[in-house]
Amino acid sequence: MSPNPLSVLVFGASSQVGHCLLPLLAAQGACVTAVSRSPQPASDGVHWLRGSLPDHVQGNFDHIEAIACFAPMDALAAWLVRTPLPSLKCVVATSSMSAESKRESPVPLEREVAQRLRAGESAVARACEAPGVAWTILRPTLIYGVGRDRSLTPLAQRAMHTRVFVLPSGRGLRQPVHAEDLAIAVLAALRTPQAAGRIIAIGGGERLRASEMFARVRASLSVHTLPLPLPHFAARAAMHVLPSLRGPLSRLNVDLIADNAELESLLDVHPRGFAPDANAWQP
Repeated sequence: MSPNPLSVLVFGASSQVGHCLLPLLAAQGACVTAVSRSPQPASDGVHWLRGSLPDHVQGNFDHIEAIACFAPMDALAAWLVRTPLPSLKCVVATSSMSAESKRESPVPLEREVAQRLRAGESAVARACEAPGVAWTILRPTLIYGVGRDRSLTPLAQRAMHTRVFVLPSGRGLRQPVHAEDLAIAVLAALRTPQAAGRIIAIGGGERLRASEMFARVRASLSVHTLPLPLPHFAARAAMHVLPSLRGPLSRLNVDLIADNAELESLLDVHPRGFAPDANAWQP
């Protein structure tokens, strides 16, 4: 693939990573076609399509050279198989480290998530390999940074509303990755032939205990909140009362990290440490 792809198709373009990737592509002069389920405001260098994978994306994509996907991988694979893409050379898709971390979860639904992620990765690889298209899959840790995640942002916004911040006492290591750093990695993978055929882990540039991660989120808020420590016995009780929290609470003392060695050596991407600010929690 050429250093500056002429035509890039982005699925999940209104996601937190897509939000960061689009201006990076536009700044490099790429011709970007962005797909979103909902209408989006016009932006320089980006042509928006409304649609969703796998059955509701219509158009002529003969000119597309590269695809970046932040949508479900099984849906992407199904669309790739049925869509003529004569110019396509490279596909980069994001998965999740949950493909590994939730394999042994005590919650059946979380084990299903892990299985679905791994199956999606395999499906994308097969759909690309059949026509000779290069593929790379990135497995990020917890993503934050632009107020569109479903983990730290809801926690921060709830605390700002209630003025109470629950602080779990987890000892497990965390490695949050900023959405922009993941977008930078996607762009690097699109431009690095050596990344073809690889599943690459990506975490933030810093590992810290879960309790410290939550404390930094609280410290970053624009309003004062009352800290409410959640000791281990309370977390165990909550798992029985609130089954939806059983998975996350059971992992408070488990390390959820990524080895960035391949990311740094192959893609030359070096993510930032975890330093959230108040803007990170805005929708």
